[in-house]
Amino acid sequence: MNYERDNRWVDLADVLISHSTSVRESDRVLIIMRETGTFPLAREIYRLAVARGAYPQTLFASALFDRDKLLSGNDGQAEWVPELFRNAMEWADVCIDLRGAANLYELSGIDIRLISLHRKAEGVISALRTAKTRWVIVRVPTETLAQQAHVSTDEAMSVFFNACLQDWTKESHRLKRMARSLTGAHSVRVLSADTDLTFSVEGRTFVGEDGRINMPGGELYTSPVEESVEGHITFESPGVFAGLLMERIRLQFHHGRVLSASAETNANFLQSILEIDDGARSVGEFGIGTNRGLTFFSNDILYDEKIFGTVHIALGRSYKECGGLNESALHWDIIKDLRQAGTLLVDGRPVIENGSLNL
Repeated sequence: MNYERDNRWVDLADVLISHSTSVRESDRVLIIMRETGTFPLAREIYRLAVARGAYPQTLFASALFDRDKLLSGNDGQAEWVPELFRNAMEWADVCIDLRGAANLYELSGIDIRLISLHRKAEGVISALRTAKTRWVIVRVPTETLAQQAHVSTDEAMSVFFNACLQDWTKESHRLKRMARSLTGAHSVRVLSADTDLTFSVEGRTFVGEDGRINMPGGELYTSPVEESVEGHITFESPGVFAGLLMERIRLQFHHGRVLSASAETNANFLQSILEIDDGARSVGEFGIGTNRGLTFFSNDILYDEKIFGTVHIALGRSYKECGGLNESALHWDIIKDLRQAGTLLVDGRPVIENGSLNL
């Protein structure tokens, strides 16, 4: 494949190899290419891994393959956990998952039940990756992502590199300081005109995500006390799952579980997500976006959850390093925008107020 070499890919590959996953000599490095647009970055990662004495191997996947399987396949094929991917997670010391943005509507017209089975199987691989490897996920921008963000391709690429090519050592120190200031808190409350959600974080640890899990990085996260989540929350931007958009999601919680859920679009799919398993109705994560390099919503969770002045909750699997106990094949982030209006209170103190972060 011919392409014009861009030194920004080289710089980003070095960040992923040196900072995000700390690749060492003899490490087995799994590079997952999702969509062809990830090739320039995959090749630079491969080159650097070889230069370090590591053993890189690539796998390719695409949303088009998923569409073909779900459009023509049966239940067994939809819920199949591919042995190659399962074994790859057992083999690898490092997993660098390059996710090229695909058409959000690629799975349109496919039975929602089959999509749910497929995503549950993907959750098994995700859980193995988390448990077995040093890993990072990168959302690589494409013309498709620029289009869904309503910006030019050049702007999408510029924002991506600005958000990724930071001084992550300096940013890591800043995030650790903020995480320490939040750890030890007791209560969190998210307030806006259509939201009043409370939960306990007593005994739970906040962690700063400094590009060692996602790239671009930039968030503070914890796992709420599972049974403590109460109230309701409405999301201005669509929730995105398996390429389907659910507009204006509203969740009502009681004793830590989703009591009721509604959406203006794909409401039936929202209900099927909540039925993936018993843990899917609990909140596994609460996060705060801290990356100032991200300036617009793109309907892509891996970008939008990092936007400075936003918060998010994830339904499903919690983080053990934060003290979380909930287990699920699901981990689905939904973003709440507090940049223009709304407040995040921690132990009664405003931490976010109309887009300002006070930490």
